[in-house]
Amino acid sequence: MVNESVEALVVRLADVLRARGLLLATAESCTGGLIAGACTDLAGSSDWFDRGFVTYSNAAKTEMLGVDAALIAARGAVSEPVARAMAEGAVRHARAQLAVAVTGVAGPGGGSVEKPVGTVWFGWRLPDGTTHSEQRRFGGDRAAVRAATVQYALERLLILLG
Repeated sequence: MVNESVEALVVRLADVLRARGLLLATAESCTGGLIAGACTDLAGSSDWFDRGFVTYSNAAKTEMLGVDAALIAARGAVSEPVARAMAEGAVRHARAQLAVAVTGVAGPGGGSVEKPVGTVWFGWRLPDGTTHSEQRRFGGDRAAVRAATVQYALERLLILLG
């Protein structure tokens, strides 16, 4: 899977989800809908892609996905519990059986010592009801961080689906 293009990842994901009769939802902050865009670039994606939530603001995370505002206040939007809550909320508020969520600091500003630019938390809600999460740090400018986030979100989702 080294250097597999986003387009190739989407084709593989489409094949897996179609074969299993599953629908995907996305919950995106730092990528602003790029994962959903990559999925829907593939013709016929309505067979396996349900919807995408672009929840850039904290209020949107709460209103659209049901992420507890107190959780965001306590842990910050870029955190493991928020990424997990975003993925779980996407499944609850969609017809999908699985979801991928991303929240991070794409830059060039907004970073901190604890969460430098390039920090991204991922959440994946799977059809078996489990939620997985992971943090990654990506280098480069804003576009590079966002592109790497899309790539990793799809790669890891395919791995988790087996």
